Amino acid sequence: MRTVAIATRRTRTSYNAAFAPRETVMSTTAFHVVAIDWSNAHDRDACRAVREAVFVIEQHVPIEDEWDEFDAISQHVLARDAHGEAIGTGRLVPPQTSAPARIGRMAVRGPWRGRHVGAALLHALVERARTLGYVTLEMHAQTHALAFYARHGFAVCGNEFLECGIAHRPMRRHLDAE
Repeated sequence: MRTVAIATRRTRTSYNAAFAPRETVMSTTAFHVVAIDWSNAHDRDACRAVREAVFVIEQHVPIEDEWDEFDAISQHVLARDAHGEAIGTGRLVPPQTSAPARIGRMAVRGPWRGRHVGAALLHALVERARTLGYVTLEMHAQTHALAFYARHGFAVCGNEFLECGIAHRPMRRHLDAE
């Protein structure tokens, strides 16, 4: 079992990379990230609330496009603030017949952006993929977030396209064997 450290300007935290649902995978004094079980209604509703606030309300994604069959088979992480409020989420979709594993539905509530929440969520998902033995991760990144994902090892691997009316680019990261 491997422990990974995250250093930020204010804190240095670590977590166990082989997480299980409801296990804390990253914690600071301001927020913590936990792996959640999508079948647990309380956890699922917390993730849904973040995604609806960010994608449906802020970005005007039709609600029927936000939920899909991959939620039930994905591994999800949830960030909560010190008061227990859900502030961010993301998911890791397992490899499909013709596609590698992919990270998606990364969402952080507005007041928490720029405070390392997205980095912590992404790091937890990448480490989980590595623990599961995945060698490649892909994602459809909104174009405004390309630099963020590039800082975390993802590279653009295709042309711009529209998804739910929002410009995206495909990105890929090959995981090392560390």
